[in-house]
Formats: sequence, structure tokens, C-alpha cells
Amino acid sequence: MSETKNFKLNFLRQEQHLMLPTLTSIVLTQNLYDVLFQYLVTEEKEAQLKKIIDMLEKHIKRKDQAPFSMPIASLEFLDEGLEELRMLNWMEIPVAVFQISLDDNIEEDAYEDELEKILNWMENLMIFSRPEQNDLIWVYPFHLVR
Repeated sequence: MSETKNFKLNFLRQEQHLMLPTLTSIVLTQNLYDVLFQYLVTEEKEAQLKKIIDMLEKHIKRKDQAPFSMPIASLEFLDEGLEELRMLNWMEIPVAVFQISLDDNIEEDAYEDELEKILNWMENLMIFSRPEQNDLIWVYPFHLVR
């Protein structure tokens, strides 16, 4: 990276996540949907599951270095389906949530590009993912994901 803009990482909290097993495929996402669908009793819950499956498919296609995980709190709508995920070897792991803050003097139209440069640089330092393209990152315990 030629020039790193000044930035801060602010630790916000630690969350418990369920992490997808490392060996997976697109076929798994359909199987996962079929298995978990039985626990959904409302259209709202079905829409939530479809959103998670979509995120999982995008993650697999991108071939990210970081694992796919979701906060357990955001999966509670699955009810007994949470236990089903654990039986499918999804592992509960602690994930540190950080907020990235760039210098205030970065122009608004350049902000996203500068943030991407910083995130690309940080990939050499830690294993993390960026949920839903915001200013948060989830940092994974190195010994659990390598």
C-alpha cells in the first residue's frame, strides 16, 4: 500500500457467532435452506432465512479468506434450527466487533475507496469480514480460523 490514510479501530464489543464449517459448497446452501425451512412458521422468518442464505452464497462465490459467520443473536429466529446448525458442525466462536473510522479530512466521494485500500492492507494483518458494507468489521480468533 503506497500511502495509508490515518484510521482508527474502535473496539465495540465481543459477540458469539456461529461459524460455517470450512469445507462447504453452493450445494450446502440449498440443503441448509431445506433443513432450516421446517423451523420457520412465518413469512417474515422465511425472508430472514433467505437473506442469510443469499449472504452465504455471495460469501462462497467471493472465496473470502475470512470464514462465514453470523451473530447468534441474529439467528435466534430459527429457534430449534440453531441446534440443527450446531449438529451440522457450525461452531460457536467469539468474534470481536470493531468500527473503522477514517480521518475527517477525507472527502466523502473518496471515503469508500480509501476504506477499501485500508481493508485490503489489513487483510495481511488479521482475519476479518465486513458485514453488509458498513464501517464495522468482525475480527476472528486466529487459531480458530486458520
